[in-house]
Amino acid sequence: MYRPGTRRPRKTRIEGQRWLRSDGTPNFADHVYRKEGDVVLVAKKELKTASPVTPVLELAETMSYNNIRSIPVVNSKLELEGLVLSMSIVNYFGGGELYNIVVERHQGNIYSALKEPAESIMIREPITVNVSSKITELLKIMVTEGIGVVPVLDLENKLYGIITERDLVEYFSEKPETNVKVEDVMTKDVVTIDISANLKKAAETMVKLGFRRLPVVEDGKIAGMLTSKDIVRFIGDHRVFEKAPSGKVEEALSTPVSEVMSKIAYTIGPKEDIAQAARYMMEKGVSSLLVVVDEVLQGIITERDILYGMLVKAKAE
Repeated sequence: MYRPGTRRPRKTRIEGQRWLRSDGTPNFADHVYRKEGDVVLVAKKELKTASPVTPVLELAETMSYNNIRSIPVVNSKLELEGLVLSMSIVNYFGGGELYNIVVERHQGNIYSALKEPAESIMIREPITVNVSSKITELLKIMVTEGIGVVPVLDLENKLYGIITERDLVEYFSEKPETNVKVEDVMTKDVVTIDISANLKKAAETMVKLGFRRLPVVEDGKIAGMLTSKDIVRFIGDHRVFEKAPSGKVEEALSTPVSEVMSKIAYTIGPKEDIAQAARYMMEKGVSSLLVVVDEVLQGIITERDILYGMLVKAKAE
Protein backbone atom coordinates (compact mmCIF):
# COMPACT_ATOMS: atom_id res chain seq x y z
CA MET A 1 0.00 0.00 0.00
CA TYR A 2 1.00 3.59 -0.36
CA ARG A 3 0.51 6.54 1.92
CA PRO A 4 -1.88 9.27 0.72
CA GLY A 5 0.16 12.10 -0.71
CA THR A 6 3.04 9.96 -1.97
CA ARG A 7 4.05 8.62 -5.31
CA ARG A 8 2.45 5.46 -6.53
CA PRO A 9 4.53 2.41 -5.58
CA ARG A 10 6.17 0.07 -8.01
CA LYS A 11 4.19 -3.06 -8.74
CA THR A 12 5.65 -6.51 -8.22
CA ARG A 13 4.98 -9.00 -10.96
CA ILE A 14 4.26 -12.52 -9.77
CA GLU A 15 6.84 -14.01 -12.11
CA GLY A 16 9.47 -11.38 -11.31
CA GLN A 17 10.95 -8.53 -13.31
CA ARG A 18 11.28 -10.56 -16.48
CA TRP A 19 12.16 -7.59 -18.64
CA LEU A 20 14.90 -5.92 -16.60
CA ARG A 21 18.65 -6.25 -16.60
CA SER A 22 20.39 -7.14 -13.35
CA ASP A 23 20.88 -3.42 -12.66
CA GLY A 24 17.11 -2.81 -12.86
CA THR A 25 17.13 -1.00 -16.21
CA PRO A 26 15.20 -2.11 -19.32
CA ASN A 27 16.94 -4.18 -21.96
CA PHE A 28 15.42 -2.51 -25.02
CA ALA A 29 15.49 -4.05 -28.44
CA ASP A 30 17.35 -2.23 -31.21
CA HIS A 31 14.17 -1.56 -33.19
CA VAL A 32 12.88 0.67 -30.39
CA TYR A 33 15.71 3.12 -30.93
CA ARG A 34 15.16 3.14 -34.66
CA LYS A 35 11.60 4.31 -34.01
CA GLU A 36 12.45 6.82 -31.31
CA GLY A 37 10.24 9.93 -31.30
CA ASP A 38 8.96 12.72 -29.10
CA VAL A 39 6.25 11.87 -26.61
CA VAL A 40 4.07 14.55 -28.21
CA LEU A 41 3.43 12.05 -31.01
CA VAL A 42 1.60 9.83 -28.54
CA ALA A 43 0.27 12.17 -25.86
CA LYS A 44 -3.48 12.77 -25.71
CA LYS A 45 -4.10 16.52 -25.42
CA GLU A 46 -7.88 16.43 -25.18
CA LEU A 47 -8.36 15.08 -21.70
CA LYS A 48 -10.56 15.47 -18.67
CA THR A 49 -9.11 17.24 -15.65
CA ALA A 50 -10.30 17.99 -12.14
CA SER A 51 -9.50 20.52 -9.44
CA PRO A 52 -8.26 19.59 -5.97
CA VAL A 53 -11.79 20.20 -4.59
CA THR A 54 -13.66 18.10 -7.16
CA PRO A 55 -15.80 15.55 -5.23
CA VAL A 56 -15.01 11.85 -5.52
CA LEU A 57 -18.49 11.22 -6.94
CA GLU A 58 -17.84 13.67 -9.77
CA LEU A 59 -14.51 11.96 -10.49
CA ALA A 60 -16.30 8.61 -10.75
CA GLU A 61 -19.00 10.10 -12.95
CA THR A 62 -16.41 11.58 -15.31
CA MET A 63 -14.44 8.33 -15.53
CA SER A 64 -17.60 6.31 -16.09
CA TYR A 65 -19.11 8.59 -18.73
CA ASN A 66 -15.86 8.99 -20.68
CA ASN A 67 -14.62 5.41 -20.18
CA ILE A 68 -11.27 6.52 -18.77
CA ARG A 69 -9.27 5.41 -15.75
CA SER A 70 -7.22 8.49 -14.90
CA ILE A 71 -7.87 12.17 -14.27
CA PRO A 72 -5.08 14.73 -13.75
CA VAL A 73 -5.75 17.21 -10.95
CA VAL A 74 -4.69 20.75 -11.83
CA ASN A 75 -4.88 24.20 -10.26
CA SER A 76 -6.14 27.40 -11.89
CA LYS A 77 -2.77 27.85 -13.63
CA LEU A 78 -3.02 24.36 -15.19
CA GLU A 79 -0.14 23.22 -13.01
CA LEU A 80 -0.33 19.54 -12.11
CA GLU A 81 -1.31 18.98 -8.49
CA GLY A 82 -1.86 15.23 -8.59
CA LEU A 83 -3.37 12.27 -10.40
CA VAL A 84 -6.50 10.27 -9.60
CA LEU A 85 -6.63 6.73 -10.98
CA SER A 86 -9.52 4.29 -11.02
CA MET A 87 -7.48 2.36 -8.46
CA SER A 88 -7.42 5.47 -6.24
CA ILE A 89 -11.21 5.25 -6.08
CA VAL A 90 -11.11 1.48 -5.52
CA ASN A 91 -8.70 2.09 -2.64
CA TYR A 92 -11.05 4.70 -1.18
CA PHE A 93 -14.11 2.52 -1.77
CA GLY A 94 -13.11 -0.21 0.65
CA GLY A 95 -9.96 -1.55 -0.95
CA GLY A 96 -7.14 0.01 1.04
CA GLU A 97 -6.01 2.47 3.65
CA LEU A 98 -7.88 5.36 2.01
CA TYR A 99 -11.03 3.63 3.22
CA ASN A 100 -10.09 4.88 6.68
CA ILE A 101 -11.23 8.33 5.52
CA VAL A 102 -14.68 6.92 4.80
CA VAL A 103 -14.89 5.20 8.17
CA GLU A 104 -13.35 7.86 10.41
CA ARG A 105 -14.24 11.14 8.74
CA HIS A 106 -17.63 10.17 7.31
CA GLN A 107 -18.68 7.43 9.77
CA GLY A 108 -19.28 5.10 6.85
CA ASN A 109 -21.96 7.29 5.26
CA ILE A 110 -21.71 6.92 1.50
CA TYR A 111 -23.41 10.21 0.65
CA SER A 112 -20.99 12.14 2.79
CA ALA A 113 -17.96 10.09 1.71
CA LEU A 114 -18.53 10.72 -1.99
CA LYS A 115 -18.32 14.46 -1.35
CA GLU A 116 -14.68 14.07 -0.26
CA PRO A 117 -12.39 16.22 -2.45
CA ALA A 118 -9.97 14.80 -5.00
CA GLU A 119 -6.96 16.08 -3.08
CA SER A 120 -7.69 13.53 -0.34
CA ILE A 121 -7.26 10.51 -2.62
CA MET A 122 -5.04 11.77 -5.45
CA ILE A 123 -1.44 10.71 -5.98
CA ARG A 124 0.66 13.74 -5.19
CA GLU A 125 3.82 14.39 -7.19
CA PRO A 126 3.07 11.73 -9.83
CA ILE A 127 5.91 10.74 -12.10
CA THR A 128 5.84 12.87 -15.27
CA VAL A 129 7.69 13.51 -18.53
CA ASN A 130 7.84 16.72 -20.54
CA VAL A 131 7.24 17.53 -24.19
CA SER A 132 10.94 17.23 -25.04
CA SER A 133 11.16 13.67 -23.68
CA LYS A 134 11.67 10.75 -26.02
CA ILE A 135 9.51 7.66 -26.29
CA THR A 136 12.41 5.55 -25.02
CA GLU A 137 12.69 7.69 -21.89
CA LEU A 138 8.99 7.22 -21.24
CA LEU A 139 9.25 3.46 -21.70
CA LYS A 140 12.13 3.22 -19.24
CA ILE A 141 10.06 5.09 -16.67
CA MET A 142 6.99 2.91 -17.18
CA VAL A 143 9.01 -0.30 -17.00
CA THR A 144 11.16 0.53 -13.99
CA GLU A 145 8.42 2.30 -12.00
CA GLY A 146 5.61 -0.08 -12.92
CA ILE A 147 3.16 2.65 -13.90
CA GLY A 148 0.63 2.73 -16.71
CA VAL A 149 -0.31 6.42 -16.84
CA VAL A 150 2.15 9.31 -17.21
CA PRO A 151 1.17 13.01 -17.43
CA VAL A 152 3.11 15.12 -19.94
CA LEU A 153 4.14 18.66 -18.96
CA ASP A 154 5.09 21.53 -21.25
CA LEU A 155 8.28 23.54 -20.83
CA GLU A 156 6.53 25.79 -18.31
CA ASN A 157 5.60 22.76 -16.20
CA LYS A 158 1.91 23.03 -17.09
CA LEU A 159 -0.16 20.02 -18.11
CA TYR A 160 0.21 19.29 -21.82
CA GLY A 161 -1.39 15.86 -22.08
CA ILE A 162 -1.28 12.30 -20.83
CA ILE A 163 0.03 8.97 -22.07
CA THR A 164 -1.23 5.52 -21.11
CA GLU A 165 -0.01 2.01 -21.82
CA ARG A 166 -2.81 1.68 -24.33
CA ASP A 167 -1.56 4.71 -26.27
CA LEU A 168 1.88 3.13 -26.55
CA VAL A 169 0.57 -0.30 -27.52
CA GLU A 170 -1.41 1.35 -30.30
CA TYR A 171 1.62 3.39 -31.38
CA PHE A 172 3.86 0.32 -31.62
CA SER A 173 1.30 -2.11 -33.06
CA GLU A 174 1.97 -1.28 -36.71
CA LYS A 175 4.12 -4.35 -37.29
CA PRO A 176 1.92 -7.23 -38.50
CA GLU A 177 4.13 -9.84 -36.81
CA THR A 178 6.54 -9.61 -33.90
CA ASN A 179 7.60 -13.26 -33.64
CA VAL A 180 6.68 -13.05 -29.98
CA LYS A 181 3.87 -15.34 -28.89
CA VAL A 182 1.26 -14.69 -26.25
CA GLU A 183 2.62 -17.56 -24.16
CA ASP A 184 6.03 -15.88 -24.08
CA VAL A 185 4.81 -12.82 -22.17
CA MET A 186 1.59 -13.83 -20.42
CA THR A 187 1.28 -14.17 -16.66
CA LYS A 188 0.67 -17.83 -15.89
CA ASP A 189 -0.28 -17.56 -12.22
CA VAL A 190 -3.65 -15.86 -12.65
CA VAL A 191 -5.33 -14.46 -9.56
CA THR A 192 -9.09 -14.95 -9.77
CA ILE A 193 -12.07 -14.22 -7.55
CA ASP A 194 -15.13 -16.36 -7.00
CA ILE A 195 -18.46 -15.14 -8.30
CA SER A 196 -19.89 -15.40 -4.78
CA ALA A 197 -17.43 -12.81 -3.42
CA ASN A 198 -18.52 -9.25 -2.70
CA LEU A 199 -17.08 -5.91 -3.80
CA LYS A 200 -15.25 -5.40 -0.50
CA LYS A 201 -13.27 -8.60 -1.06
CA ALA A 202 -12.61 -7.70 -4.69
CA ALA A 203 -11.45 -4.17 -3.86
CA GLU A 204 -9.15 -5.42 -1.11
CA THR A 205 -7.63 -8.02 -3.44
CA MET A 206 -7.03 -5.48 -6.20
CA VAL A 207 -5.33 -2.99 -3.89
CA LYS A 208 -3.27 -5.58 -2.03
CA LEU A 209 -1.89 -7.15 -5.21
CA GLY A 210 -1.83 -4.01 -7.36
CA PHE A 211 -4.11 -5.51 -10.04
CA ARG A 212 -6.70 -3.51 -11.98
CA ARG A 213 -8.58 -6.61 -13.05
CA LEU A 214 -9.73 -9.94 -11.66
CA PRO A 215 -11.13 -12.82 -13.71
CA VAL A 216 -14.32 -14.06 -12.04
CA VAL A 217 -14.81 -17.81 -11.76
CA GLU A 218 -17.79 -20.03 -11.01
CA ASP A 219 -17.28 -23.74 -10.35
CA GLY A 220 -13.79 -23.44 -11.76
CA LYS A 221 -14.90 -21.85 -15.03
CA ILE A 222 -14.54 -18.27 -16.20
CA ALA A 223 -17.78 -16.35 -15.61
CA GLY A 224 -16.62 -12.82 -16.42
CA MET A 225 -14.11 -10.09 -15.66
CA LEU A 226 -14.14 -7.46 -12.91
CA THR A 227 -12.00 -4.36 -13.43
CA SER A 228 -11.32 -1.21 -11.46
CA LYS A 229 -13.29 0.66 -14.12
CA ASP A 230 -16.31 -1.59 -13.43
CA ILE A 231 -16.20 -0.59 -9.77
CA VAL A 232 -15.83 3.09 -10.66
CA ARG A 233 -18.73 2.77 -13.08
CA PHE A 234 -20.83 1.21 -10.32
CA ILE A 235 -20.28 4.43 -8.37
CA GLY A 236 -20.37 6.84 -11.30
CA ASP A 237 -23.72 5.69 -12.68
CA HIS A 238 -25.22 5.88 -9.14
CA ARG A 239 -26.08 2.19 -8.80
CA VAL A 240 -24.10 2.34 -5.58
CA PHE A 241 -26.90 4.33 -3.95
CA GLU A 242 -29.47 1.65 -4.82
CA LYS A 243 -27.36 -0.85 -2.91
CA ALA A 244 -27.11 1.33 0.20
CA PRO A 245 -30.70 2.14 1.24
CA SER A 246 -29.61 3.15 4.73
CA GLY A 247 -26.71 5.23 3.40
CA LYS A 248 -24.06 2.92 4.84
CA VAL A 249 -21.18 2.19 2.50
CA GLU A 250 -20.82 -1.34 3.92
CA GLU A 251 -24.20 -2.19 2.37
CA ALA A 252 -22.89 -1.22 -1.06
CA LEU A 253 -19.65 -3.12 -0.48
CA SER A 254 -21.64 -6.29 0.18
CA THR A 255 -22.86 -6.25 -3.44
CA PRO A 256 -21.84 -9.51 -5.21
CA VAL A 257 -19.21 -9.09 -7.92
CA SER A 258 -21.64 -10.81 -10.28
CA GLU A 259 -23.73 -7.62 -10.32
CA VAL A 260 -20.82 -5.39 -11.26
CA MET A 261 -18.53 -7.49 -13.45
CA SER A 262 -18.59 -7.72 -17.21
CA LYS A 263 -20.08 -11.05 -18.17
CA ILE A 264 -17.93 -11.15 -21.30
CA ALA A 265 -14.28 -12.16 -20.92
CA TYR A 266 -12.38 -12.07 -24.19
CA THR A 267 -9.90 -14.87 -24.80
CA ILE A 268 -6.97 -15.68 -27.05
CA GLY A 269 -4.78 -18.71 -27.70
CA PRO A 270 -1.22 -18.96 -26.37
CA LYS A 271 0.30 -19.42 -29.83
CA GLU A 272 -1.07 -16.16 -31.25
CA ASP A 273 1.35 -13.34 -32.01
CA ILE A 274 1.19 -10.46 -29.55
CA ALA A 275 0.54 -8.07 -32.44
CA GLN A 276 -2.74 -9.90 -33.01
CA ALA A 277 -3.46 -9.70 -29.29
CA ALA A 278 -2.89 -5.94 -29.40
CA ARG A 279 -5.25 -5.49 -32.34
CA TYR A 280 -7.88 -7.64 -30.65
CA MET A 281 -7.66 -5.61 -27.44
CA MET A 282 -8.09 -2.35 -29.33
CA GLU A 283 -10.99 -3.78 -31.34
CA LYS A 284 -12.83 -4.91 -28.21
CA GLY A 285 -11.83 -1.93 -26.07
CA VAL A 286 -10.27 -4.04 -23.32
CA SER A 287 -6.89 -3.96 -21.59
CA SER A 288 -6.40 -7.70 -21.13
CA LEU A 289 -7.20 -11.07 -22.64
CA LEU A 290 -7.51 -14.42 -20.93
CA VAL A 291 -5.33 -17.11 -22.46
CA VAL A 292 -7.37 -20.27 -22.85
CA VAL A 293 -6.83 -23.75 -24.30
CA ASP A 294 -9.83 -26.06 -24.56
CA GLU A 295 -11.76 -23.82 -22.13
CA VAL A 296 -8.98 -24.16 -19.53
CA LEU A 297 -7.40 -20.95 -18.27
CA GLN A 298 -3.67 -20.88 -19.01
CA GLY A 299 -2.83 -17.27 -18.23
CA ILE A 300 -3.61 -13.62 -18.80
CA ILE A 301 -2.00 -11.07 -21.10
CA THR A 302 -2.32 -7.34 -20.51
CA GLU A 303 -1.40 -4.21 -22.44
CA ARG A 304 1.75 -3.97 -20.35
CA ASP A 305 2.74 -7.52 -21.31
CA ILE A 306 2.23 -6.67 -24.97
CA LEU A 307 4.23 -3.49 -24.63
CA TYR A 308 7.09 -5.33 -23.00
CA GLY A 309 6.96 -8.09 -25.57
CA MET A 310 7.14 -5.60 -28.43
CA LEU A 311 9.77 -3.33 -26.99
CA VAL A 312 11.92 -5.27 -24.58
CA LYS A 313 14.13 -8.32 -24.87
CA ALA A 314 14.57 -10.52 -21.90
CA LYS A 315 18.20 -10.96 -20.92
CA ALA A 316 19.41 -14.41 -21.90
CA GLU A 317 19.62 -16.71 -18.92
